[in-house]
Amino acid sequence: MDELSRRNLVTVAAITVASTVAFAGASLMSTARAADFPTRSITLVVPYPAGGGVDAMARVVAQKLSDAFRQTVTVDNRGGGGGTIGTRAVARAAPDGYTLLLGHTGTLSINPSLYTRLGMDPRKDFAPIGLVASMPVALLAHPSFPAKTAAELIALARKAPGTLNIGTSPVGTGGYMCAELFKAEAGIDIAIIPYKGTAPVMNDLLGGHVPVAFGVLPPALGNIAAGQLRAIAVTSKTRFSLLPDVPTFDESGLPGFEAVLHYGLLAPHGTPPEIIDILSAELRKLGNDLEVQKRIRLEGGDPLSSTPAEYADDIDREEKKWSKLVHQLGLKVE
Repeated sequence: MDELSRRNLVTVAAITVASTVAFAGASLMSTARAADFPTRSITLVVPYPAGGGVDAMARVVAQKLSDAFRQTVTVDNRGGGGGTIGTRAVARAAPDGYTLLLGHTGTLSINPSLYTRLGMDPRKDFAPIGLVASMPVALLAHPSFPAKTAAELIALARKAPGTLNIGTSPVGTGGYMCAELFKAEAGIDIAIIPYKGTAPVMNDLLGGHVPVAFGVLPPALGNIAAGQLRAIAVTSKTRFSLLPDVPTFDESGLPGFEAVLHYGLLAPHGTPPEIIDILSAELRKLGNDLEVQKRIRLEGGDPLSSTPAEYADDIDREEKKWSKLVHQLGLKVE
């Protein structure tokens, strides 16, 4: 080997060693930073206004993570665009674990096929952390509405096609899609009236301005107990624990009908795996906490727990299910 070749070999070896040391140093620094996480407050974005099911779940998670980390976890409601505005904001946030998203079936599994310009890809732009809960949607009625069961409502709609108005949350949300699924499965002609949020549709339902509505349970449970609203049926496979006398749609003449909403925690894509692991571990502890399970049930949900990979699979399965309905109905939102 001549002198030039020998020098080149030494240079390459030196560069390789330096690169290895630098990489190892960076990895150690990343691990060290993750071990200290979190060192400041965390923002948990809810892509809907306060008062709905997503908001309710977020506040349960925020309080418990605050206690676990001894850092403030602030719920930030960024409603608008059927959940797209707040969701997009988290996708574009710094991937450091300090901005998180309370994910929801509507924003992650319905919107991708519904919106022509979503501005993000839920399966590429986020790092799933874990599931928190599932929640059925209920078909609710004003006490003056004559139909007492789903079968009676279907019969009523068939007698006078196109005359029955059913209120829902905005286009693309779980309540809206459940109404569309009900309409398609029952083969009835009803007018679905989407409101700007959960609170407005509940107010109109309580006032009798809309006779029936599909809605999540948290804002309705107190009114159901007080007799100001009547629950006709729930969209889950089994009856909901807090409403044991309310049948499922499957029991009410629509075999196999099921449409539950899933809630989970996500971070922006690129968040270090070590931080995802820390958040995931705390979230699973939270899911096993009996007090948390009780609070989730009181908020109208059923507790869930998962690994990040299991949550990613869940988002994928739900997207396939709902995109089929969206394409069937030809639904599109600009």
